[in-house]
Amino acid sequence: MIHHVKLAGAIVLASLSLASCESLITGGDLIRPGLPMAKFTFENRSRDQPFDTILISTCEASSYGLDRLPNGVVIRPGQSYTWDVSAGCYDTMAGNVGDGSTRKRINIPAGTHFTLFYTGEGADPYREQVR
Repeated sequence: MIHHVKLAGAIVLASLSLASCESLITGGDLIRPGLPMAKFTFENRSRDQPFDTILISTCEASSYGLDRLPNGVVIRPGQSYTWDVSAGCYDTMAGNVGDGSTRKRINIPAGTHFTLFYTGEGADPYREQVR
């Protein structure tokens, strides 16, 4: 019996470790059960800066996670991309493979369409709009 309890405990610990690793790798789920929903749009308003990588993670995640753009998608000046997300706090990083990136922490209210505009201008190249 003790052997089975130790084995069960080891399985639970391994599962928790894997769940923590998943958040580290992915940046956490954008849609989390039980939380109200919203829309998040990243819009490129720069003059000449395309983006081929958009990382979005929950603020509780231990990394920015994986690229949230579909394979081959590039957000060129004047273009945007929209995700369905649970309302809450997110860390975002926009950039290009092999180049630098820009970061921004955002708070998306429930039931809204939150847009993060990248202008490329000034010390903070971002602007926000909530509709």
